[in-house]
Formats: sequence, structure tokens, C-alpha cells
Amino acid sequence: MAVVTGIGAALPRSYDQDVLWERGFRAHFRDRGLARRVFANCGVRSRHAVVDPTAEGVAGWSTGRRMARYAEEAPPLARAALRDALAESGLSPADLGLLAVVSCTGYTTPGLDIGLAADLGLAADARRIVIGHMGCYAALPGLGAVADFVDARGLPAALVCVELTSLHVQPPDDDPEQVVAHALFGDAAAAVVVAPSASVAPVTPAVPGWEVLDVAAHTEPDAAAMMTWRITDHGFRMGLSARVPDVLAATVRPVVDKLLARHGAVIEDVAGWAVHPGGPRILDTVGTGLGLPERALAASRAVLAERGNCSSATVVLVLRELDVRPEDLAVAMAFGPGLTLYTTLLRRTA
Repeated sequence: MAVVTGIGAALPRSYDQDVLWERGFRAHFRDRGLARRVFANCGVRSRHAVVDPTAEGVAGWSTGRRMARYAEEAPPLARAALRDALAESGLSPADLGLLAVVSCTGYTTPGLDIGLAADLGLAADARRIVIGHMGCYAALPGLGAVADFVDARGLPAALVCVELTSLHVQPPDDDPEQVVAHALFGDAAAAVVVAPSASVAPVTPAVPGWEVLDVAAHTEPDAAAMMTWRITDHGFRMGLSARVPDVLAATVRPVVDKLLARHGAVIEDVAGWAVHPGGPRILDTVGTGLGLPERALAASRAVLAERGNCSSATVVLVLRELDVRPEDLAVAMAFGPGLTLYTTLLRRTA
């Protein structure tokens, strides 16, 4: 069994949501009432960003300039998150047989995977994969790929998610979808280290982990246009339909029930929920659809409040905050383009 033995994170400078509105986005959106209400009621109190959206004028940058800044800012954040996860796991970079890197907010070749491998001293024969443009749910298929490698090869592996959404502030317009995107998203890097269960006890006897029991996906192709991420001459532009929660409302319960049934479990058996906080309405929809008490989504709401929506890194940040007992089950869940819902079943180790 593959076991998550370390979780790490790295965050750039923090910005207060009210300050972001007053010093930057208020003028950006011409003080429109809709924008003011969205910024005030989206569940975000602070966010992290590698660029100061109130001072650097990123909305006017070309895509090339944004990618140059990505190449400058992403590597140190990814490196710090991975070092954090490795330190918690008790492993060294040379122990890794595979490094997977997830990002949808920037591209550079040679990529982050090659730079991380060289900077941290991975073995020359360590495998590398890059998972790009899958959006907010990408950490979970990434975790599935890493866990499958660990199960198949018996070697530790690592997953790093790094997302710099602040690089993609769009030129001013009246699109309400852009108001929501600019109110919610922040920057972060998060990493997990996964090891074979047989190696966990002697390597990290005091560190609790997560057994990766199962990973499942569900896609609603008829809803593909509801969540998009388009490359433009001014960075990447998000499309985010207000109907996304309606699709999730119809799918989340059957998807989770099916995942749990494969392991003889039901929703009441799950002690921890790491739900991607795509926004307050998303969390409300999931809570109602699964019949969860409000406390079940406390970790997701806390991450949304303090970090915002950090795309693929977010669900890892939420998982890091879960507090459950050994042998308890947890479900990690995230959503993204497709329209796709990914779920992962985990069990806490001692």
C-alpha cells in the first residue's frame, strides 16, 4: 500500500482581501456593486501572490512576460514545498524514484521537474512526469499516478503542485466570471511524498500518514464549457459558469457513494473531508449533497479564508489541516474542467 508520509507547503507574500479591493480591484472593476459584493462575500479574507496586483499592473502584461515571471517565481516555491514534505517524511531527494509536477498556470522548458531534480539532487535515473492544464482537480490524478508507481515499483515518489494564478489578472471588462475569478484565486505550492507501506515504520515511526486506498474520476462532458482556462495574448483567462454547483449537486453523492461502496463503507464512516474550496457555494453544495454537518468542511473553509482558491495546490493544503484518529477514513475531493470531479479515499495511519 502506498502511504503519504509527508505533506509540505510554500506560500508567497500574503495580501488582505479588503486591501486588494481598495488599492487595486476597486478601480479595476470601476467600483461596480457586483464586484464589491463578490469580493466581500466570497469567503476569502487573505490570499498569497507572487506579484502585487495593486502595484505591478499585471493586467496589461503580455503572456510572454507572465511566463517569464512564472519561470522566476515557481521554482523556489516548488522547491521549498518539496523540501518541507521530504523533511516530514524522513526521506531525502535521492530516495525518490519518481517526481511528478502539477501546474496549469505556467509553462517553461526545460520544465520545473528538471530544475527541481537538479537542484535537490534526485538520482539521474529518477522518473519525471509533468501534469499540465488539468486545473483545480489535478492534484488527485497526480496523487493516483504517484501512488500507482509506488505500488508497482516499491520506491518512494513525490508530487509537487505549484500554481501562480496572480500572473493571470485580465484586462478590465464587465464579465462577471472574471470578477469571481479575481476575487477567489491565490498562489501556493504544495507537495506530498508517498512511500511503500513496508518502508514507513522504520523510516518515519513518529509521523502519521495517509494510506491511499482508491482514486476515482467522474466527468460530465455535456458541462465541459462551464469551466475553461484559455491561453490569450494577456495570459490565461478563466471561464467559470455560475451553473457549476448545479452540476455538482446532481453528481457528488452518487460518485462518493460508488467510491466508498468499493471498500464496504458509507458516508457516515468517513471522519475527514478535504474538499477543494472552489467557493462558498461549492462547499455548500457538497455539504448539502452529502448530508454533512457544517464542521465536516471546516478545514476547507479555513483554507479558503486564509489562502483563497490556489487551484491544484488547494486540496493538498486542506488535507494537511485534517485532524482525525488513526484508522479513520478521509475523502479528498476536487473539481475542474471537463466538468470533472475527482475523489480519493484515504485512511489515517498511526
